Parts: sequence; C-alpha cells; structure tokens
Amino acid sequence: MLTYLWSKLLKVARGAALRGTTVHASSRVHAGTEMLDCSVARHSFVGYDCTLLHVDIGPFCSLGSGIRMGGLAHPMQFVSTSPVFLSHKDSVKAKFARHDFLPRLRTRIGADVWIADGAFVKAGVTIGTGAVVGMGAVVTRDVPAYAIVAGNPARVIRRRFDEPTVQALLQSQWWEWPDERLREFGPLMTDPVAFLARLDAA
Repeated sequence: MLTYLWSKLLKVARGAALRGTTVHASSRVHAGTEMLDCSVARHSFVGYDCTLLHVDIGPFCSLGSGIRMGGLAHPMQFVSTSPVFLSHKDSVKAKFARHDFLPRLRTRIGADVWIADGAFVKAGVTIGTGAVVGMGAVVTRDVPAYAIVAGNPARVIRRRFDEPTVQALLQSQWWEWPDERLREFGPLMTDPVAFLARLDAA
C-alpha cells in the first residue's frame, strides 16, 4: 500500500506543462501532460501523459491517458520533408534554406466526447459532439457526432443512438446549460428517452 501511494505521489508531483493554453476552472489536466496553444472548456479533463498541440476541447469531455493529438505538418510537396530547409525554429540545428512553411492546423473536439487511452488524433481533425474514440485508435479523418470509432485507421463501428435521438440531443445543446439546470436534469442522464421527454415538456 505504501509503495502504491509513493508511486502515485511521484506521478502527480510531475505536474503538467501548459503553454499558451486556457483551462476552465472546473476542468482538470493531469500530471505529465503537455499542451501547447490549446483550450479546455468547462467540466472536462485530460488524463496523464498526453501531448496536445493546437487543440480546442469542448465542455464535458473525457480524455484518457497517453493520448497524442494535433501537431505541425511537414511539406510533402517539397523535395524534402526535413525542417533543415524551413524558416521556423525547430529541433534541428542546421539550416540549408529558409522556406516558409508552418501550417498550424487546429484540432477540434466537440462537447461530451470520450477519447480512450492511447488514441492518436491527426492535426486538423474534428471529432463531433458525443463521439467516442476507442483505446489506441488512430483517427485520421473527422468523426461524426455520437459515432463510436475504433481501429487503425479509425472507422465508425456504430452510432450511440438512432438518428432522431442524435438530432434531438444536438438540438438540446445541454452542454451549454448553466449548472443549476444540469442539476435539475442530472437524474435523467441515464435515460435519453426520459431526458428528451422532460425537455419537451419543459
């Protein structure tokens, strides 16, 4: 037990490295995670040992540990993809030319998205509201709202709900509600049918 607690303490003591990143006061970024030019909306969390570059995370998102997301592109249309021929600062020391090439593609995560441990998400991808990304998935293209994707490359396994339910949930925009209303509807969160019926009656 003591060994476990000591190990946990060391893990947490590392802290997170955040640069140019905003995290809502109700959200949390766990230790070992690096984030550059990102935003995290309310009631979301990012797990341990993630690397996120140029990512916008919506409200009520759950990101597991060991996730890699976003990043910079390399010029595949040039003779070489190496940054030794590019103008911006990077990991290499030598510069043989200084061509301008620094596209910063933003990766966008909708509301109430769950991304499981070890997923990779390509820069510029949009993951729709309510989507689920499976453990170790490699996401190279946009993910529709309320879709469950898995695999390498990730593909849609199924939708979480039927289309009318998906559209009704999207229309509700419950993730934008104030906390007081969320507490009122909280007991209904296990039952989409009851949740939407109560919403229609309100």
